[in-house]
Formats: sequence, structure tokens, C-alpha cells
Amino acid sequence: MQLIQRIFVTVALSMWASLSQADPGVTDSTITLGMSAPLSGPNGAYGVDMRQTIEAYFESINKSGGVRGRKLELVALDDGYETERTVANTKTLIKDKNVFALLSFYGSSPTTEAMNKVFGPAKVPLVGTISGAGTLREPLSANANSRYMFHVRTSYADETAVIVNHLAGLGISRIAVFYQDDGFGKSGLEGVTTALRQHKLAPVAVGTVERNSIDVAKAVEAIAKSNAQAVIMVTLYKPTAAFITGMKQVGQNPIFMALSPVGTEQLIQELGNTSPRGLGISQVVPYPWSASIPVVREYQKFSAKPGIYSYYGMEGYLMARTMVEGLNRISSKEPTRELLVNALESLNNMDFGGFKVNYSPTARQGSRFVELTVLGPNGKLLK
Repeated sequence: MQLIQRIFVTVALSMWASLSQADPGVTDSTITLGMSAPLSGPNGAYGVDMRQTIEAYFESINKSGGVRGRKLELVALDDGYETERTVANTKTLIKDKNVFALLSFYGSSPTTEAMNKVFGPAKVPLVGTISGAGTLREPLSANANSRYMFHVRTSYADETAVIVNHLAGLGISRIAVFYQDDGFGKSGLEGVTTALRQHKLAPVAVGTVERNSIDVAKAVEAIAKSNAQAVIMVTLYKPTAAFITGMKQVGQNPIFMALSPVGTEQLIQELGNTSPRGLGISQVVPYPWSASIPVVREYQKFSAKPGIYSYYGMEGYLMARTMVEGLNRISSKEPTRELLVNALESLNNMDFGGFKVNYSPTARQGSRFVELTVLGPNGKLLK
């Protein structure tokens, strides 16, 4: 009888232990998170900036005791802003690196593919991507994989609406679009076209550039012929700078407007002396040089170089801050991915001190924050 009781107790304890075990990526002392972003190549500056900020923030969290006694570790892989590499990295992070959750991915098409093929089916949460694409914002009822995608930034539709409304308010009606021929660019083009339609307008010309290319000659030719009053650019910093330079070389000087993924600081540096005063850029996080905003003051502590701040660093910090808030709200001593999803869903109108995120069991949008900035004298960005 005692033998049977001992066997029963042993089996019960074993079952209890297996049920209480945390998901992969969690030990008694650590939580491992995964990141895929361009860390090299034409767009490497974006990912490096985000990674450095996140690592500095995690180091601060760890020095203060971590998250419920567990230190945060980041595994960051370079995808070169290529879809296939992003999908492969996501598989590696989940299957080989055994990360608990994902953080700060980059780009529309790469993240969409990774969501639908890898982390969505695996039910691994991802907090934050540098993308406002509609393909990542399908209703949860339409795409079950989107349940695991928590956005921190607003959509391209919101960004482009603010830009178009601003231009229309200035009486500008001849608006062209220069876009990157991928998920990012096409989503931005759709947003511009939709916003123009609200003003009974349509693009007067359209030009494209391939991903990771600066061959903008055909786009310059097509848009220059239209004599557009303004050009909305849905591109990253290198093709954007090449396009602006090309337009100036053929005597065209419209108002240039860019979306937030362009990389504000990188664009200003790339333009150099040809930097057009009055260049407008929409932003989806607070002005990172404004110490009057509490969340910005917090971010500034984690900049890789004191006094050198950036929008990508600011956004990386907000993504990491959102992840940490979710981890802190997990209701069990043994974190699971489903518990993290539930915890993130409880962030209803969460104010980080000048920037709010808002999730629920049916909403993953995160933020609606958009403001316009303009390039002033001496290459200084103003808001």
C-alpha cells in the first residue's frame, strides 16, 4: 500500500512539475528574447541603433534585479532587410535559439511572411515592428496569426492621411508618389491614394525603386514630367536621398514629404550639403531630443552615445518598454507565451509618459501617434 502511495505521489509531482514548467526561453534566472533586423548592408544603421538601445535598456533592467528575478537576454540576428533571411532568422530564433518571445522586427514584407509562416503558427508573440503595413494589421478574426503580433507604431494609412491633409490644407493639389516596390512601398502608396481620394484627388505621377537599390533615374524622369507641387516618398534613406538629388539636378524643387521609416538622421547625413530646407517627415514616436517629455528623458539614458539620439532608438526603446511591461504583468511565477499574450492584452491605454499603447483581446494597433517634422536651417530637424 505504501509503495502504491509513493508511486502515486511521484507521478502526481511529475505531472505538476511538467504543467508548471515555463515555455522555451525561460530559466530560473533568465528570459531570452529574439530580434531580427538589418544589422549590416544599406539599412544596417536602423537595426544597429535599435539593438544598442534595447541592450542598454535591458542592462539597466538586469542591474535592478531583472523581471521578477530573471535577467533579460537579447539574441539579435542580421537579416539585411531581406524577406527570406528574416523568415530563416525567425525559424532559427524559435527552434534553435529557443527564445521565449520576439521583439523589434523590421519591414513589411519580411515581417508579414515571418508572421504567417513561422511565429504565428508557432504561437510566439512578437512585440513591435518597423512597419505600418495593412497586411500586418488584418483583424484577428481574419488572420489567426495576427493574434501574436503586437504593434507599437501606428499604420501607414494614419501617417499618409496626416501628410495629405497637411498638403491639401496648403492648397496643394498636384501630388506625386515615389515608392519602394515592396510591401512597405505599396502599403504607403495605397495610403496616399486613399487619403487623396478623400480630397477628390489622385497622384499626378508615380515612380518606383527596387528594394535595396538607389537606381532612381526612371522615377525622377516620370515625376519630373508631371511638374508636381509635392512628392510623397515611401522609401528608405538611400533611395530617398538619390531621388531628391536627381530631382534637383533636373531643375525640379517640389515639396518633399517622407514617411517615418525613411530614417530621419540617416537621410539628413546622406543628403549632406544638398539637404533641401523644408523637407517634411512624418514621425510615429515622440521627438527624441525633447527632454520635456518623460518617456523621451527615459530613452535618452540608453542612447549608445550621450547626446546622440534618434527616432529608431526612440522606437526601439518603446518596443522594449512594452515587452517589459507585458512580462511584468504575467500572472504566474512561470511565464508562458500565452500568459504573455494575455498580459499584453491588458495594456489598455498604457501611458509611458507621453506615449500611449492600447491593446485588448481584439485589438493590436498599439498607437495612433503621428506628428510632422520639418528640416530647418543647417540640417536641424524641427517640429
